[in-house]
This record gives sequence, structure tokens and C-alpha cells, in this order.
Amino acid sequence: MSYEPDPRRWKALAVSLTAGFMGLLDVSIVNVALPSMQSGLHASSGGIRWVVSGYALAFGLVLVTGGRLGDAFGRRNMFLGALAGFVITSALAGAAPNETTLVLARLAQGLAAGMLTPQNTGLIQDLFRGAERGRAFGVFGAVVGISTAVGPILGGVILAVFGAQDGWRWVFYVNVPIGVLAFALALRLLPRSEKKQLRIGSEIDFVGIGLLAVAVLGVLLPVVESDNDGPARLWWMFLVALGFGVAFVRWERSVVRRGRSPLQDTRLFTGTPGYAAGAAVGALYFCGFAGIWLVFAMFFQQGLGYTPLQSGLSVTPFALGSAVAAAVAGRLVPRFGRLLTVSGLALVAVGLLVVALLAEFVPPSSAGLAFALPLLFAGVGGGMVISPNTTLTLECVPVRMAGVAGGALQTGQRIGTAIGTAVLASVFGAVVGAAGDYPVALTVALSCAALLTCAALALAVAELRARRHRAQASEEEREARKAETSAADVQRG
Repeated sequence: MSYEPDPRRWKALAVSLTAGFMGLLDVSIVNVALPSMQSGLHASSGGIRWVVSGYALAFGLVLVTGGRLGDAFGRRNMFLGALAGFVITSALAGAAPNETTLVLARLAQGLAAGMLTPQNTGLIQDLFRGAERGRAFGVFGAVVGISTAVGPILGGVILAVFGAQDGWRWVFYVNVPIGVLAFALALRLLPRSEKKQLRIGSEIDFVGIGLLAVAVLGVLLPVVESDNDGPARLWWMFLVALGFGVAFVRWERSVVRRGRSPLQDTRLFTGTPGYAAGAAVGALYFCGFAGIWLVFAMFFQQGLGYTPLQSGLSVTPFALGSAVAAAVAGRLVPRFGRLLTVSGLALVAVGLLVVALLAEFVPPSSAGLAFALPLLFAGVGGGMVISPNTTLTLECVPVRMAGVAGGALQTGQRIGTAIGTAVLASVFGAVVGAAGDYPVALTVALSCAALLTCAALALAVAELRARRHRAQASEEEREARKAETSAADVQRG
């Protein structure tokens, strides 16, 4: 069957990525608004932390399920439904009268964003083929990285325009007009797909969803509650997480054996070269990378008295470096491969460690300027990580498993975001509480982020070596086949 490309495919991708950008942006844009939010709602630090971590957690838990529903009901239908839900929950978050309502609205907003994001990867699979698909995935990866990096800057601008008292509400309200416009354009541009009959028992793995949710909550809840002595009080939840995690893996394997659709196909991690390592690199990197924005927001605003706009502008060099590097790195993947992510992770780790060191020696009044160059350095590295890692991790995945693979990769990143934000913010808060020294707290928190990045770097180096061994083995196999063919020709001659 011949493939006829949709003439509107790049416009459709632009619309879908605009909506996806909003969902990913909301992971980090709220960070600079948290002090204003906490003051305006008289919220607890734990509750405010759930505004960030709860969104990322809900986002991650439904990614694979959203991909399954897109397969069943059609990408266009799921995209429109999830986008409408995201717009509504954004409005509810902006209008929240208290902490509880805000946290619940953010959880619902995370669910809608998690349903929305996998439709982007699904549409890329549907609309593009060959080299174009690689370029489209490169653009998607760049959007993922840039959306997280520019969040603090946009949040600071919004608070500067609308004021510190209620400006945080417009961090959410801004999604409404953009979302409505994206919805109208999606109605015109997104292709209609054939609706498949949904088989509840075999298409949606509800047991797997439940097991994974309990396992992740068992890890996250004690960490988020660290300010309230959570790890000591809730240590038993780590054991619950371990038990449910093991049960989840066993259940998923049994689902595969029975020929049904699993939530997380374990064959991706055992039978697909490079997938497990790439997914782990992404999760660990987001664990260290995504959490630094909340730490910087607390350091600049609470420690140095910066306004939200000044706080956002202080991390602008990272966003600029990430944007430029991501645009370039996506085109260099075929040439340099995994070496790009290795180099990028090394740059991020070095940049964060330099900032951690400078925090101890530069005067607080000069911190924003002093951090600019190492943050630019780290941003260039960050732009070299996400887009190439996405492309390389998915390149060997069979087409029939592409949707699940993309959802699982994003799930790891979102869970890494939730855990990393909670851990780094808890470390920062604990040092401030114990020593009352914000520069020391920043040094310790960024050192933890650099350590997580180095763990991702170690995995990326191991994958680079494994990739080279596979290439060498493949070349030797080709040479052996040539030799066998030549010998056979000689015998026949």
C-alpha cells in the first residue's frame, strides 16, 4: 500500500505541539509563583510542593493509558477531549480559593496533560514516515526540553505584568485563550482517524494502572512530606512501593503471556536494544534537571529577595542555551548518536557544580550575574540531551510498540520530575531550616542535582559502549556473510 503524506502534516504538528507545550510548560512555570501562591492562599509548604509534584505525578501515571485510548478512540478525538479538559482545569486552578482546591485542580490538570501528550507522539507516527519522522521527533524532543527550561522566565513575566498578589492565578489563566485557539485550529487541521472498537478487558490494563499508582505513591509521599518528618513516619510506604512494584512487573508479564495489551510491555526493556538504558537516562536526568527550577526560585526569591521576574531572568541563560542547542542537536543525531547525550550530560553536571561552587563565594547581590555563564554552559548541555535521547531510545522500537514505548519514556521523565522536585526542594529546605544559610542550601541542592546527572551520564556512557559493540558485532557478521558468499561462489566456480 502506497503512503500519501498529508499536505497539512507540519501545520497539524505545530498545533499539536503548541498544546503539548502548554502541558509540559506547566511542570515548571509555577515554580517562580510558589512563594506568591503560598502567601496568597496561606498554604503549607507541603501543600505547595504538591502543586508541583502532584501535577507531574498525575501527568506521568496516565501517559500510557492516554496512548491506549488514542489508539481506541482516534488521536484527534482524544486530543480534542484532553485539550478541553486541560483548559477547564487550568481555569479552575486559577480560580482556586484555597490550598486544597488548588492541589485538586492541579491533579486534574496533570491528568488532562497526561492524556494530551501521547497524542503528539501518536500523530507523529501517523503523519510522518522515514527521515521526516526523525525530524518530527527531533522537534518534539526540543519542545519537551525548552518548555521546561523557559517556564520560570514566562512565570516571572506573568507575575510582573499582573502583580505578585494575584499574578500567580494568571500563570494558569494564560492557558485558556491559547488552549481555545489551539482547539479551534485542531478541529480544522488534525486528520480524522478510524475509530476502533474499544475492548475494555484487553485494551486498558486497569490492574496495571492501580499497581503502578500505588508503587509510585509509596515512593513519592514520604519524600513530599519530608518537611513533616515524612521518611521517618512513612518509612513503611517504601516497602509497600517495593511490593507493588514487583507485583506490577509480574502482572505485566502475565498480561503479555495471555496476549492482552499491557500498561507497560516488559519486552521493551529486555528485547529492544538501547531502550532500557535510554529510558533510565531520561528519568535520571529529569530527576536532577527538573527540580533545580524550584530550588532556584526559592533561593532567589526567599533568600535574596528577588522579584519573580528577576528570579526568572536569572535562569534565562540556561533556557537560551537549551533552545539553541536543542535546535542544532536534533539534526546531528544521525552523525554523532549517543555521543551527543554523553557530552550534553557532562556539560550539565559541570555547569551545575560550578554554580554550586560560586554560590559559596560570590556576594548575594552578584549571584544572578555570576551564575549566567555556567548556566548557559549547562543549558547548552541540556539541549543536547532530551531530543537526541528521545530519538535514540525509540529508534529500535518495533512500530507495533511505538505508542507504548513513547508513553513509557515520557512516564519515566514525569515521575523523575515529581521525585526530583520533591527531593531537591526538601534538601534545600532542610539545610535552610538547620543552618539558615541560603547559599549553602543552594550548594547542597545543586550538588545533589549534579550527582543525579552524573548517574545519568554513567548510564549513557555504558549505552554508548554497548552501541559500539553492537555495531562492531553487526559489521563482523556482515563480513562473515560476505566471506561465506565468496567461498560458495568459488566452490560453484
